[in-house]
Amino acid sequence: MAYSKSSPSITRRDVLRRGAGLALLASSSRLAEAAPDIRTLKLLVRPTTWDLGTRSRAFTTDVWAYDGTIPGPQIRVRQGVPVRILVENRLAEGTTVHWHGIRLPISMDGVPGLTQAPIAPGETFTYEFTPPDAGTFWYHPHANTLQQLGRGLAGALIVEEPETPGIERDVAWVISDWRLTSEGQLVGGFGNAMEAAMSGRVGNTVTVNGALHTKERVQAGERLRLRLINAALARIMALRFEGHRPIIIAVDGQPCEPHEPENGRVLLGPAMRADVLLELNGEPGRAYEVIDDFYQGLSYAVAVLSYGDEYTPRKSPNALVPLPRNPLAEPDLGRAETHVLKLQGGMMGGGNMAGMGGMHGMSHGATWAINGTSMTGDGHEGMPPSLTLQRGQPYVLRLQNETAWWHPMHLHGHSFRILSRNGAAVPYRQWADTVLLEPRDTVDVAFVADNPGDWMFHCHVTDHQVAGMMTLLRVA
Repeated sequence: MAYSKSSPSITRRDVLRRGAGLALLASSSRLAEAAPDIRTLKLLVRPTTWDLGTRSRAFTTDVWAYDGTIPGPQIRVRQGVPVRILVENRLAEGTTVHWHGIRLPISMDGVPGLTQAPIAPGETFTYEFTPPDAGTFWYHPHANTLQQLGRGLAGALIVEEPETPGIERDVAWVISDWRLTSEGQLVGGFGNAMEAAMSGRVGNTVTVNGALHTKERVQAGERLRLRLINAALARIMALRFEGHRPIIIAVDGQPCEPHEPENGRVLLGPAMRADVLLELNGEPGRAYEVIDDFYQGLSYAVAVLSYGDEYTPRKSPNALVPLPRNPLAEPDLGRAETHVLKLQGGMMGGGNMAGMGGMHGMSHGATWAINGTSMTGDGHEGMPPSLTLQRGQPYVLRLQNETAWWHPMHLHGHSFRILSRNGAAVPYRQWADTVLLEPRDTVDVAFVADNPGDWMFHCHVTDHQVAGMMTLLRVA
């Protein structure tokens, strides 16, 4: 179901006709009300330079950015309120924007060739949707994703609940991963075949909201809602909070039963999000590190919680109030069909490709596959679906990782309930749009196929996606 068949492409003339009033908008991305019931903004995609706070402050890095900032402007909208976003492309190549985790119409999903034509250099495209779910989401390109995301195109999209009692401070961290030279410039070689067959492009520099060694200034006595977004191409993170006990209150934007993470570490694969509640009970005037120690022997401080000298008595109730649930259809497991999706390929210890012999549908340069078939790139017209699902019906997807590598698997247009991992039930009523599979894991997820269209399902280690670990699920 390519864009040319299911939803006509929008030309420059269409954009200008539909958005005539948008010409009066400033180029900044402040939200402005075009009407009482709609939020309108503009995003400008262009090359720029940015100081990432690298080893020498004398250097700035050549990046690609939304509105000239790393990360892009934080977009905050209200649940159930329509939003209109005019994207203008000033890159030298086509781009799109994928609104990651938002359950929106297929024509607004931002997959080139599948849901829309790429936004050509100098052209514009208007995205319009009404976010049904409150929570933490993000936006990024889905065209030439390795380079465009890897060069900086990412931003936080926050859909606010009507109210969040018991929280004094609400902060989002967009955590990005860069591979930089000693002069602070991005290393080329995106799409390296050897890296693609293993863990993907993991960088040597990690920033929070566009800066190294971020200091988040806090006050003792407050309660902090920290929205964590892993915007890296491939880096998996396990964050622990020195002197604090994080409580996870939402996963991928979807509220869950509040709970402490296993071993006190918040595990985030690429594209995953977690809303963490922190009781700020540290000593006034002291700094506490937030440490990523996922990779053995390579731990480092991502950021610092820097306490002011004062104590702020809490104004809100002491009792933790769980977030209100979003309007997700609960799948009836008693009548759900189960479909198995096997993740295959990649480099093994002996230098062999796992499971690649005799696969059909292999594309040139493919290293990975789902059920023996590879779909490479960022999405294109004519991609056949691996499954055709009936609208309104419940389904269980059994994801079997037959590889030696980790895979954060992302489904567009839907959220799913994580049921079990290797036969053991997953607690705390966790919903997500991206689930992280360890090597040899089997994970069952369930959802109701209630959003019609051809939806991407792929690994969000971007090297794995473009090298074949991608398919389509058609909701008929």
